[in-house]
Amino acid sequence: MKIYKVTAIILLMILSVTVFAGCTTFDNFKAAFIDKPEDNKATIQIGVYEPITGVDSQHGELEVKGIELAHEMYPTVNGKFVELEYADNASDINAAETAIKELILKKPTVILGSYGSVYSMVAGDYIRDAKIPAIAVTNTNPLVTSNNDYYFRVCYVDSNQGDILARYVLEQKKEVTAGVLLPEGDDAAMAMATAFTDRIKAETDNEDAITVYEDYKPGAKNFEKQLEAVEKSGVKSVLLPGDVTDCANIIKQANKMGIEVMFLGDKEWSDKKFKSLTKGAATETNTAFVNFYSAEETVNKEAEKFLKAYHEKYGEDSVPEDSVALGYDAYVIALDAIDKADDDATGEEIKEILKSQNEFQGASGTITFNTSGDPIKTAYISTWKNDEIISLYTMEPL
Repeated sequence: MKIYKVTAIILLMILSVTVFAGCTTFDNFKAAFIDKPEDNKATIQIGVYEPITGVDSQHGELEVKGIELAHEMYPTVNGKFVELEYADNASDINAAETAIKELILKKPTVILGSYGSVYSMVAGDYIRDAKIPAIAVTNTNPLVTSNNDYYFRVCYVDSNQGDILARYVLEQKKEVTAGVLLPEGDDAAMAMATAFTDRIKAETDNEDAITVYEDYKPGAKNFEKQLEAVEKSGVKSVLLPGDVTDCANIIKQANKMGIEVMFLGDKEWSDKKFKSLTKGAATETNTAFVNFYSAEETVNKEAEKFLKAYHEKYGEDSVPEDSVALGYDAYVIALDAIDKADDDATGEEIKEILKSQNEFQGASGTITFNTSGDPIKTAYISTWKNDEIISLYTMEPL
């Protein structure tokens, strides 16, 4: 028996030496194994409400990627560790309702997500009733934040994108007329077109500044009538909101007809799916679109820190998707609000801090929340050059 006891003691000593060898000091050992929080009093929970599985999981993964990178860089706040609590809405409306209910039971301080405006709208009432502030990452539907004081977002809504494209036409291209090709029955496209036309008419003081405004049926195969009207009008820029397949088909047909105009589109044009659909017809001479982020434009120190961290983790040649940058921004804005709050701050108090957010410097630029919880922020216009997205113009919020 004595032999076994001696052996056990020796093994214990070896194990202790091994553990201490992994820690350069006793303080490191103490922090790693003794002081680790064992209850919620020493932690802050941030909810991550995303489609981790299902058809939208690839998009949700990008937002989570940005959130997790920010968490690696900023793992604590107010002397407490931040824990990410995940809730998978499974790319399904019914599962989304269950997921948000379960997440709320864990009492996170702030909730981030979800990709897909519909999943955020499902969660909206539960978030408001629980008085837990939430920050959407890439939702463009205005209904996510409208009539909900507890929901914010870090991307432009549909109408914002029309206004941004109008500013590009006026400020960068120095044009005083433009055109619009609009799909029938598309409310989001109509919101974008209205903002676009309103800005150009107001800035030029000319009610006739939109010299061609043509409707088309979604899914149509022939756009010759509309494109002939564009050519006849003599405009050089045409807003093209709507489904990416229709937009790609219009650009291809215009290319075949030899019509030399620049088509202007929304953030969806930055997706490789759009580029593939155009079959090479979309180029830097005929295509420009809103982009939520540009790696070419590190507009502040936080943008530099984000890009440096991204390159260190994924390689110097890697280019972060805009969803990653916005996921990062959602986390750091949430952390900033928590940092400004008292230790016992309520969700309502943190919501009020978020509402007062002014000129926050994030990876995607300067962000200020308006009264609806939508951002007034740095805007980017990009285009496709070969198989790469390049920046055309950067504008700061007015």
